[in-house]
This record gives sequence, structure tokens and C-alpha cells, in this order.
Amino acid sequence: MASTDGDRRPKYQRIADTLREAIQAGEYVPGDRLPGENDLMNAHRVARMTARQALGVLQSEGIAESRKGAGVFVRAFRPLRRRGIQRLSQQQWGSGRSIWSADTENRDLVVDQVQVTEEAAPEHIGAVLDLEEEGTVCVRRRRFVLDGKPVLLATSYLPMGIVAGSAITEENTGPGGTYARLADLGFKPVHFREEIRSRMPSKDEARQLGITAGTPVILICRTAFADEGRPVEINEMTLDAASYILEYDFDA
Repeated sequence: MASTDGDRRPKYQRIADTLREAIQAGEYVPGDRLPGENDLMNAHRVARMTARQALGVLQSEGIAESRKGAGVFVRAFRPLRRRGIQRLSQQQWGSGRSIWSADTENRDLVVDQVQVTEEAAPEHIGAVLDLEEEGTVCVRRRRFVLDGKPVLLATSYLPMGIVAGSAITEENTGPGGTYARLADLGFKPVHFREEIRSRMPSKDEARQLGITAGTPVILICRTAFADEGRPVEINEMTLDAASYILEYDFDA
């Protein structure tokens, strides 16, 4: 029964909480099919919409996923722990390692889409990078796929006046990635700033990330600064919120 005396939570939320607790207790393991709408309607004596909302809560939290024509299943994907400070240390990229390797724990991470172009800088990008009015940027667009699931879309903007003719304008930037190449050019990043927001995805973002309606995305905008506070890169990232845990570990 969904109704409980004194419990003021909506019925669909109570059902979702019950299912979540069952998953956490191991009653349903990754890959198991959860009770369907008809099952929940009969067990909790609720309307179909209420049952649908309950399952939708678990899907929006990334705990469950819908498979067309088969039902709703406990999600097998393990969230990626993004170590926001360690990944950007010079010890990481300066030694030729990708900053992403700090997060993946030897899991299979690939960049399955890479597009590198020279473009006029969008107004908000040009303002931060302090470009001339006609300034252009190298734009690097990538999609990152972890264990076969798209988890991140990233678009980096770098001043063409700095990176023209370098490996940064190629698909493969080489060991250590973009930051190592900036260091080679005399513009080593010495400071980073990240701004984090959250919203619902656009249709195109949902399509590229393979996420269902109701699953939010995390937006991270990182600016890399060289000596004397010169901004040398802006990276706008869109993360599947259900695929990430953001971890920040630092001393007091």
C-alpha cells in the first residue's frame, strides 16, 4: 500500500522510495527488471500515472533505465567520480597523462567524436579571453564515452593567436593533452576556475548523451589561466548528471 498514516510525501514519491530502498538492500541488482506499472498499480492501489511517476523518479536519478518494450531495469552503469582538483594538477598533465585518467580508474574511456575548427569567437568567449573584436579561436568539440555510454560533451575555446600551427589544432594533441601543449608554447596553465550549474538538457544534448527525458545535466565552465592571469582556454562541459559524482578533496 502506498498510503501511510501521517506520511505527507506524494504517493509516487513513497513508491519510488520503497523501490530505491529495495535496490539498495540488494533485492534488485543491476540488470534486474523492476515491477512494472501494472504491478505497482495493483500492489499500491494507485493510478497508472502515479506508478509511472514513481518509476520516472528512479530514472531521473540515474538508478533505473527504461528499455523500450521490455520495462524499467536497475541501471548497471557505475557513476564516474570526477576528482575536480587532482585531475587538473600539473603532476597529472605535466607527466604526459590525460586529466581524464584521474577519474576513470582504468575503466574504458574513449573520445568517439572530435571536431577541431577555427571560428570567430562567440561574444562571451571573446570577452573572457580578452580577444580583439575580429579575434578567432580554435574550437575543440569532443564527446566522451565511458564503458560504452556517452557521459560528457566538451567544447574548448583557445586563442588562435597562441595555438595556431600547434598540435592543439589537431585531433590528437599528444601526451598530456591541451595543457601540456600550452606549456610547450610558453603558456603553461597555473590557475583554474570552474563554475558549476545544472539544468535540463536540450533535445540535442539528450540525444548525444543518450539520456531520457527528466534527467538533468551538469554544466561546468572551466577557464585556464597562464602567468599574470592571462586566460588561455575556456572549456564548456555538459555532463550527464546521473553518470557523475563530483568530488573536491582539499586541505583546510
